[in-house]
Amino acid sequence: MTIHKEGYTSIAITVLFIFILNAVIDYRFGDVAWLRWLVYIVSVALFLIVLQFFRSPRRMFSAGDNLVICPADGKVVVIEETEEGEYFKDKRLQVSVFMSPINVHVNRNPISGTVKFFKYHPGKYLAAWNPKSSTENERTTVVVENAEGTPVLFRQIAGALARRIVWYVKEGDEVKQAEEFGFIKFGSRVDIFLPLGTKINVNLGDVVRGGITTLAELT
Repeated sequence: MTIHKEGYTSIAITVLFIFILNAVIDYRFGDVAWLRWLVYIVSVALFLIVLQFFRSPRRMFSAGDNLVICPADGKVVVIEETEEGEYFKDKRLQVSVFMSPINVHVNRNPISGTVKFFKYHPGKYLAAWNPKSSTENERTTVVVENAEGTPVLFRQIAGALARRIVWYVKEGDEVKQAEEFGFIKFGSRVDIFLPLGTKINVNLGDVVRGGITTLAELT
C-alpha cells in the first residue's frame, strides 16, 4: 500500500499539530502522567486515521469496452431513474456511491473515452446522503464518451466533512478506464448517470470497490 500524493500536505500538517500539542502538554503538564498518556493515545489515533484515509492500495483493475467500472470505494445508496438537468437534460439511470471517511477516496474513470464536458461548481457542504447534495454541494461534473459514442456522466460531490475536491481531467482529454480522475478529501459521494436500459449489476446497500466492481453494462 502507498500513500496518495493528495495526502502529503495533510499528513505533514497533522504531524506538526501532534508535535506542538505534545510539546505543550509535556511543558505545561509534565507531572500529570494520565493527561500525557491520554494525549499520546489520541495523537497516535489521529495520525493513523489521517494516514489510512490517504492510502492508495495497489489493485488489479477490471476492464471492458461495454463495462461501467465503479469510480470509488463505498456503498451503493441510490439506484433510480431520474432527470439529469445539467448536461443531458433528460431521464437517466442514476447510481450513487457514498464514501465514508474510512474508505479509499481515489476516484477512477468508469469508462475509457474522450472528456466531452467538465465543470466545477462551488457550493454547500450538506451531508453526502442528502438528495439536495447532488445539486447544491460543491461538485464537479465530468462526461466521457466511449468509442461507440455512448456518453456517461459522473459527478464528484463534497460531503459534510469534505472541503476539497481535486480533479485531473479537462475537456478534450483522452482518459482510460480505472485510471485516476480525482480525489475527494474526508467523506463524500460520486453519482453516475447512465443511459436508460443500461443493465445495472449492483444492488442498494452493496459495498463496492473503485476500479474493480462492475456497476453496469452498456448496451
